[in-house]
Amino acid sequence: MPRLTTGVLNRIEGVRHAFFTRNGGVSQGIYASSNCGFGSRDAAAAVAENRARAMRRIDADPAKLVTLSQVHSADVVEVAAPWRRGDAPRADAMVTRVPGIVLGILTADCAPVLFADAEARVVGAAHAGWRGALSGVLEATVAAMCRMGASPGRIVAAIGPAIGRTSYEVGPEFPAPFLAQDASNSAFFFPAETPGRHLFDLKGYAAARLAAAGLSDVAVLPNDTRMENRRFFSYRRACLRGEPDYGRQLSAILVEE
Repeated sequence: MPRLTTGVLNRIEGVRHAFFTRNGGVSQGIYASSNCGFGSRDAAAAVAENRARAMRRIDADPAKLVTLSQVHSADVVEVAAPWRRGDAPRADAMVTRVPGIVLGILTADCAPVLFADAEARVVGAAHAGWRGALSGVLEATVAAMCRMGASPGRIVAAIGPAIGRTSYEVGPEFPAPFLAQDASNSAFFFPAETPGRHLFDLKGYAAARLAAAGLSDVAVLPNDTRMENRRFFSYRRACLRGEPDYGRQLSAILVEE
């Protein structure tokens, strides 16, 4: 199963991570082939096998992979033990210092963000769509890690594959809540070809929020999920094609046992 890694996290001793692509699984049709989202209408057995394959790629126990019922919030869960699928909390970020527990984020255009503090041996993972990023999910993740002994100055982060600026066209009303929060957020909006509409730089905005939270070491993967059909699932691409559903790719991080 193909995966992407970042140098910023690769150098963290005792931590493993991956941003997985859509390839290398068993799902069929619009979910081909490594759909890891139980929230899709894909066969549950196929999703379970895809997730197990992903865990084997990073030498992790599939039974220790935890994912959330993601709701575009700023809520963070502190993970002490794995939960059953039906018990997944409604939240959009997780942190842990328990070795072996794998924090998994599911995306299909939103930004998956992985965090690690090598000294504290604390990791985090966040699902950052525009709503979650605007409402502070990234800063909330950093704060939760700090409650476990991490420090913003030591935390490194990586923003994984997400919809790119040139693919993310938004309506004329979209910039208002960002500008109301901070006028300098105008730097993340660009004119679209359609008059009155904008292009939004989600990954750039997320990186700026992390820098403002005190992180100085943030990697941003360049991949555009909408444009890279063979590598990534994309909610927006599925909508434009009139497809009835879409798959989700997995991003994961753990402290080694």
